[in-house]
Amino acid sequence: MNKDDHSSNDLLEPGLDLCAHANLRQATRVISQHYDAALRPSGIKATQFTLLAILARRGEMPLTKLAELLVMDRTTASRNVQPLVKKGWLSIGRESDERVRLVSLTEAGHALVQQATPLWREAQLSVVSKMGAGKLPELITDLNTLVKGIQSK
Repeated sequence: MNKDDHSSNDLLEPGLDLCAHANLRQATRVISQHYDAALRPSGIKATQFTLLAILARRGEMPLTKLAELLVMDRTTASRNVQPLVKKGWLSIGRESDERVRLVSLTEAGHALVQQATPLWREAQLSVVSKMGAGKLPELITDLNTLVKGIQSK
């Protein structure tokens, strides 16, 4: 069945086949398992790699900005950061405004990102090959549009 073969009524009926939430959660679980398996030799999960990779690419930033980039609330971001601080991969500093917590990669964190990046790249290439090189950027654009649309309600 072509994606355009569904009527607008089909999209509003309860059921899992066209439920955005159910389908996105299912895809997220499968993709997370795929990246987690690829990253296993590095000792980190895909969610941790994403957080570390953002800091490797963008540098030190306030926790609130990191939370915004990860599309999560500050409390959840803080909970995700703490184990990485304990492992010595991240450090937390303060700005002159004591309320602002700055998150940055340590040398060990940079080394871990360098070690894990080839593993991540293998998982990424696998996803691209299964979807097709042109479809992944389209999917990401569509997902970003969806996220922004829902956040701006």
